[in-house]
Amino acid sequence: MVNSSYNPDVLNCIANLSNDEVFTPPELANRVLDLLPQDLFKSPDTRFLDPFSKSGVFLREIVKRLDRGLESKMPDRQLRIDHILHNQVFGIAITELTAYLSRRSVYCSKHANGKYSVSRFDTEGGNILYSNRSHSWENGKCKYCGASQAVYDRGSEAEQYAYMFIHTDNPRQFFGNMKFDVIIGNPPYQLDDGGNSASAKPIYHLFVDQAKKLNPRYLSMIIPARWYSGGKGLDEFRDRMIDDSRMKVLHDFLNATECFGNGVEIKGGVCYFLWDNYYSGPCHIFTHYKDVLTESSRYLRYKDIFVRRSEALSVLNKVNIDDNESFSSIVSSRKPFGLATSFEGCSTKKNHDDYVLYKRGGTAYVSAREIIDSYHSINQYKVFISKAYNAGDEYPHQILNKPILVGPGECCTETFIQIGPFKTKQEAENAISYIKTRFMRFLVSLRKISQDATSKVYQFVPIQDFSHPWTDEMLYKKYGLDGDEIAFIESMIRPME
Repeated sequence: MVNSSYNPDVLNCIANLSNDEVFTPPELANRVLDLLPQDLFKSPDTRFLDPFSKSGVFLREIVKRLDRGLESKMPDRQLRIDHILHNQVFGIAITELTAYLSRRSVYCSKHANGKYSVSRFDTEGGNILYSNRSHSWENGKCKYCGASQAVYDRGSEAEQYAYMFIHTDNPRQFFGNMKFDVIIGNPPYQLDDGGNSASAKPIYHLFVDQAKKLNPRYLSMIIPARWYSGGKGLDEFRDRMIDDSRMKVLHDFLNATECFGNGVEIKGGVCYFLWDNYYSGPCHIFTHYKDVLTESSRYLRYKDIFVRRSEALSVLNKVNIDDNESFSSIVSSRKPFGLATSFEGCSTKKNHDDYVLYKRGGTAYVSAREIIDSYHSINQYKVFISKAYNAGDEYPHQILNKPILVGPGECCTETFIQIGPFKTKQEAENAISYIKTRFMRFLVSLRKISQDATSKVYQFVPIQDFSHPWTDEMLYKKYGLDGDEIAFIESMIRPME
């Protein structure tokens, strides 16, 4: 039986267009707004900006809170709403469609100067701006967002995705150098740029950096969590974030669905944070996973990254390796033999000295003349392991694909990375026994936040004596791990069959 009194919030019903631009449910927007000091909503002078408005949900919920908070100071409801909408709440939409959505959510009319607007403005946009900007091309890339000219130079009649807020050297221009107390929202995450999903170009960090240029008192955004470990142009952003003592609160979701709700999959999870311009100290970290909330208070940096699980820090402190002792020293860079993923080789052996080639989907053969790098290791024993492996969002993870023992005369495309080489087959087999341990893969997991498993994800893994095989029990004993630490590792990492 249908409940005729049920009246759903339309902003809960909007489907996400893509993982580039994820709409924010009202309940989530309010959880983010709860991070702010609530006295801000009792002041007629507080100014709020959402510079990447999609549905207008943040602005709408801010208006609701200001409406309640200012009631005693401004009893006349219409005068109160007029003041809030004209003087306190501002937005910049990301597309023409979201401009209409945002104005409809905030002004109850897609035209702020229309007869149905709850507060009449002189312009159609009101305080929610939008213009279809163009990218600024330099050497085939946009100088602001890095978009590819080949993909996004598409003519003025099409959406450019040249987002207003980040396509300017002066973000103050939009509202006449106005000072904002709060900048808040959920920016676009990435540009497809001819790739997709994990291979797309991240841009969310550009919005964070641009917002800081406006020097607000508070800054709060929902962004993917991949920045914790850097990569894909995020290394400098990661360093700025983990060294910024103004990061006051961080809510970390290992599974994006637990933040946004069903239907949203963002590899590596998401987070939202509160940056307080007047605060200096450790960050209050809330880790969410499967309805379990853990809390800690600490500075964000551990060596060169943010370690998202505080329970892992005691293990890392016991392992306590430096770069000279790291397993990453025997892990190759991308393209260990100079062969791209797209390289197919030959299905049959044409010359007696052709090498066996491990590639995407199987094996083939390759001429010695086509090998560029790591030629010195081609006639030794080594281990190949997939460079990309999707661990999924459900723990316990496997983290890495199964390692492959490889002998002399065998090489690979960049589908794989190489571990080794080793002097003997036995040493290579013993290295595989180590890779299969939960202990080793747990340490990899602390740096592997996407499907990519390049050499840097092995940085926390200590190298071992490979004259004998390894088991978890041997490693737990060697590093003096206690029962709680072992239980945590085994809750995060599943056995490798």
